[in-house]
Amino acid sequence: MPSPQPEALQGSGWAPYCGAAPVPGELAGRWNLDPTLIAVLGLACVAYALHRRRGGEGRDAVFAGAVAVLAVAFVSPLCALSSALFSARIVHHALLVAVAAPLLAFGLPRSRFGFGLGLAASTALHAVALWTWHAPAPYAWALSHDLVYWLMQATLLGSAVAFWSAVRRAGGLPAAAALAATLVQTGLLGALITFAGAPLYAPHVATTLAFGLTPLEDQQLGGLIMWAPMAGAYLLVALGLVGRSLAPAREAGRVA
Repeated sequence: MPSPQPEALQGSGWAPYCGAAPVPGELAGRWNLDPTLIAVLGLACVAYALHRRRGGEGRDAVFAGAVAVLAVAFVSPLCALSSALFSARIVHHALLVAVAAPLLAFGLPRSRFGFGLGLAASTALHAVALWTWHAPAPYAWALSHDLVYWLMQATLLGSAVAFWSAVRRAGGLPAAAALAATLVQTGLLGALITFAGAPLYAPHVATTLAFGLTPLEDQQLGGLIMWAPMAGAYLLVALGLVGRSLAPAREAGRVA
């Protein structure tokens, strides 16, 4: 990732969807009550309830968990904090792709969100979305225009739901291999961000000091979050799938 030019690192004039970067004292009151956002979340719940009432397949608690995670990401003060801290933005993205997306993929019918993509294609698409939106220029663009911001969120969440849906359909060792590939590319991206020698993300250059972090420290923290906890989520699921795949062989060995 090339570093932005110094004149780009002014840290002012940004108008992110979640509002201007807060200071710690005002963070608790910075809930995002955008009526359009609230309406979309509400309509999603209504649509799911109608689907279930008509006898459709679904897992109510899992779907409710997905909506709750989306509310934390977009309604709670985390939304505002992600305007100030790159590390908070990474937490926000991790909630989308590693928590909300698998809950949606596993809480809704198998065929609902596959987008017609196979396991390899959905894995590649998810990787492209992650790398694209964590490159400095597209990232800064998304924090400058609301439409681009929602394009970023939609492509991250959509590609992640397609990926997790393909994992659900494939199961076993193929799904574990796709998860391992995603773990590797996510970890590599996190490492590149962590070990960058200069701040890469212009929107946060002037907003981190209020939280006791230099821009570079905030960026390093964000990279570490992507490198370890976020990538670790893929590892845990992959290990679970491998263990489940090997269980019949172990059982057959005991019988023999």
